[in-house]
Amino acid sequence: MPRDNRTRVVLVEDDAETRQRLVASIREQNWLELVAACATGLEALSAVAAANPDVLLVDLGLPDISGLEVIRAAATRLPACDILVISMFGDEANVLAALEAGARGYLLKGTLARDISIDIRDLRAGGSPLSPSIARQVLKRLQSREPERVERKHASDEETDLSPREVEILNAIARGFSYAETAAMLGITVGTVHTHLKHIYGKLAVHSKTEAVFEAGRRGLLP
Repeated sequence: MPRDNRTRVVLVEDDAETRQRLVASIREQNWLELVAACATGLEALSAVAAANPDVLLVDLGLPDISGLEVIRAAATRLPACDILVISMFGDEANVLAALEAGARGYLLKGTLARDISIDIRDLRAGGSPLSPSIARQVLKRLQSREPERVERKHASDEETDLSPREVEILNAIARGFSYAETAAMLGITVGTVHTHLKHIYGKLAVHSKTEAVFEAGRRGLLP
């Protein structure tokens, strides 16, 4: 049976009040389909395997396993799935670990003043929703690593050169095209775009799309 064009969402949140609020927000949007609302990480892993969602909303502090384990498993199984963390933990260690594991956005529960569907739409368009304090942390981290990157660049320029295809993809992302639009322009799948981006992150020693564009631009790698 063919899927409709709604965006399929799996939610994992152990706090009942927060979960109910997010469920209500998602169900108000006819372009979203909530396929599972889970209270534990193990439930979420089963739901991801069974439903193949487009979006995973995940808390980090779960009662059974870490949300980071859920993120890693989902990112490995479904490279095209957009993962958004919604957590009360805003420390640098958790933020960077979540982004490295495969999350493409990070929101603090205390900043969820607007409808979550706005952030889901941003995520699906290729954006990276970040709470303001999280965005500042990522920028601070990027700036603090600048001297290290300059030194590493002089030592290993050949190892960090991007391939022509990687340059094409990162240039499209830098120009504001979504992952889907980039894939269509280049005649590849969205999953392939994500795979190339992971390689780019590794070469540039970054953890997000924003950092990759900044670093590639600084090095003169983008046209």
